[in-house]
Amino acid sequence: MQNTSTLAELTFAIKLLEEEKAKKELQLKHQFHVTYESLKPINILKNTIQDVSSSTNVTDSIIGALMGVASGYLTKKVAVGSSHNIFRKMLGSFLQIGVTSIVSNHPETVKSIGEFLYKNIFHKKDSNETQE
Repeated sequence: MQNTSTLAELTFAIKLLEEEKAKKELQLKHQFHVTYESLKPINILKNTIQDVSSSTNVTDSIIGALMGVASGYLTKKVAVGSSHNIFRKMLGSFLQIGVTSIVSNHPETVKSIGEFLYKNIFHKKDSNETQE
């Protein structure tokens, strides 16, 4: 700030500084409120979920893992059924682990095989029905 020589200039300079102080104080309060809101646990959780869901790599890997676990579980249920044989249950567990790891590690391959089977099995039936 420049040196002031008169009382009027000094009063005007003080008034400008007080206005500037009030503006900065208001900005500081607003920023404090924004920071306080962003640090609430629910808002942190919401932001994290938005970040994760917007990332396609994370979403694809989660879907692949879920497909692997579900297919492994279904494979075990089909293989073991309601059997009480311990060897069959052990075989079902090993089969579940194997299917889960294969499907989780190669979801695109499993997806393409599923699409191929769907197109060749179900659409052939549809085309045969429409021809008759």
